Parts: sequence; C-alpha cells; structure tokens
Amino acid sequence: MDAITGTAAGVPFTALPPAGSSDGPAPLIVTWHMLDAPRTDAAFAAALPMTGVPAWRVHLGMPLCGERMVDGRLDKHIELARQDILQAYLAPVIHQAVDEFPAALAELRRQLPVDEQPISILGASLGGAVALQVLVAPPTSIGTVALVNPGVRVRAGVELLAAGLGQPYQWTAESRRTADELDFVARAGDLAGQPSLLMVSGERDHPALREDAAALVGALRERYAQPDEIELTTVPDLAHSLANEPGLEPAPQLPATMAVDEILTDWFLRRLTTQ
Repeated sequence: MDAITGTAAGVPFTALPPAGSSDGPAPLIVTWHMLDAPRTDAAFAAALPMTGVPAWRVHLGMPLCGERMVDGRLDKHIELARQDILQAYLAPVIHQAVDEFPAALAELRRQLPVDEQPISILGASLGGAVALQVLVAPPTSIGTVALVNPGVRVRAGVELLAAGLGQPYQWTAESRRTADELDFVARAGDLAGQPSLLMVSGERDHPALREDAAALVGALRERYAQPDEIELTTVPDLAHSLANEPGLEPAPQLPATMAVDEILTDWFLRRLTTQ
C-alpha cells in the first residue's frame, strides 16, 4: 500500500501503512519533523520510513511547514526569527503543534485502523521539543518515545539561530520564563509516566544539542524505576539535519539517515512487541 496523505483536524499528514499489514487495526507511531531538512511531513516520511515496523507511522506536518508555509515559501521563518527567535518563532511553533495534537489524534483514529494500545511518538530537532511537551500532559497513553537530535533545551536552539542570523538574542524576563518552560532537562520530573525512550544523537550534531540530549538521558535514568528503559545511541557521521537542503520534497535517504532509520526500526520492533 502506498503512503496516505491528508489532513486531520487541519493538520497535514503523511501516513505509511504497517509492514505486512492486513485489514485489522495496528499500533500507531506519530512523528513531528524538523524545521531543518527534512522540513515537511512527506520529506520526513521519506527520510525515516521505518518500513519494517508493523505499525502506522503518521508523520504530522509542523506549523508554517509544507502545506502551511506562507505563500509556499520559507521567508516567513526568517521574518519571525528576526523579529524574536523564541517568542515569535520557536515557542509559537511548538505550542501550536502541541495544542493541535489532541484533535488531530482523535481524527486519525477515525480515519485509520489503529488499535487501542498506547501510542508511540517520535520527534526530531524542534519536533523533539514538541514530543517532549506532549509528554508533559499527554492526551492519550504513550508507551514509547524516540528522539532524534532533539531540541531538549530551547535555549540552545535560540543561540544557534542567533549565531546563524548574526544577531545576538536579547533575553528578557518573559523569554527566560519561556525558555525555562521548554527546558526538558529541568522539567524531567514533569514528563508523564515512564515510557521507554530512545535518544538518537548524531556524532556531528551541534555540541550544545548533544550535551543537552545526554543531560536529559541522565536526568531520566535517575528518575526511572527501570533506568534501562532509557537508551542513548550515537550515530557516526550524522550531523543535525537528516536530508539535504531544501528538504521540502521526499528524497533518497542519506547514508547516516539510513543508519538512524535502521536504529528506529529495531527499537520500535522490540518495544511494540513488549507493550
């Protein structure tokens, strides 16, 4: 069966059917892509198809991306980042993606034959921050989480974008409060339940993001009754992005991304059989 594209409560998605699928219901994995390449749900589905997993992999489109780009261009991203990287750009994208998820999930359950077991979620880069914020107050039971080069602390993303724009970010009391809210190392205790969690970190990802990823793994292992439910995997030669620019359309997998896909496939195969 080919990919299914559509919208769920206004959120664009690309859904890939379960491996060896029949007409019966199957588990559900929901993903949020990067704002870097691949930066659309269709491109993310091509980068990390996880074709061997017997679950629906539903890749949700992030706000301002793909079908929701303003005038079909990325210019709005730069405009908002120059206005205020955190308050006008990163935080609103995260919050909108989180706010629209419950209705989108309910609609996906109506559109697709998914089963009733706890869902799995996956996020990459800023999509990782979305997945973690969803985990603070999940609208449904979540059994498994996977993160790829995630934005664990939004401060790191702010500083990286500021350096790219060549303009230091002017922190205020309000933006510091927002950054604290989106610091999931400090808020590790606010994450609901103790789902199995896989952290995939690229060996060539930004050092600050790698440090934050390791810090979250450490914080969760201290809190979990079963610390081995948290895994950290480093992928050689993997930088931050998972596809070549511009990352808007489906493209062949890069070698390092193929390695990530294999790691995720193995993880979900192991975890879905034990839920």
